[in-house]
Amino acid sequence: MSGDDYIVEFDEYRFGFNATDFEERVVAAAVKLGLVADNELDPEETADLVELVERDWIDAPRSGLGQYLVRHWERLSVVGGESLVYWLKKLVFRGAWLDHRVKEGLLEVAWDDKTGDFGYRDPHGGRALLDLAPVASWHELQFRR
Repeated sequence: MSGDDYIVEFDEYRFGFNATDFEERVVAAAVKLGLVADNELDPEETADLVELVERDWIDAPRSGLGQYLVRHWERLSVVGGESLVYWLKKLVFRGAWLDHRVKEGLLEVAWDDKTGDFGYRDPHGGRALLDLAPVASWHELQFRR
């Protein structure tokens, strides 16, 4: 979509991302899932998450976060029947797809008073606000420094 530093496949789709865009999307996905508390990760923590999403595993952890993920992989990899790698990729791709739809004028970003957050709506007057499917949660197993 936005570059070729990272080429990642998800379901039957293949997308290219530039490095900065991909790193930001991966960190945002980890925050949304509750795997990390916020997006204030150091470069090594970010590199470990990026490797996990790009390769589906971490070869040699660079950070405490990477060590936590490798050490506790059996507990973290699947929670409530949901795969961590699947959800990280899904959120990265969902965000890229939505951004592309906005760029093409097929969706608009709108403020939702009910949720106190931004959402998406049809610019041609269709559904008032696009409901995004809920996401799995890793909040109970969140990495803490």
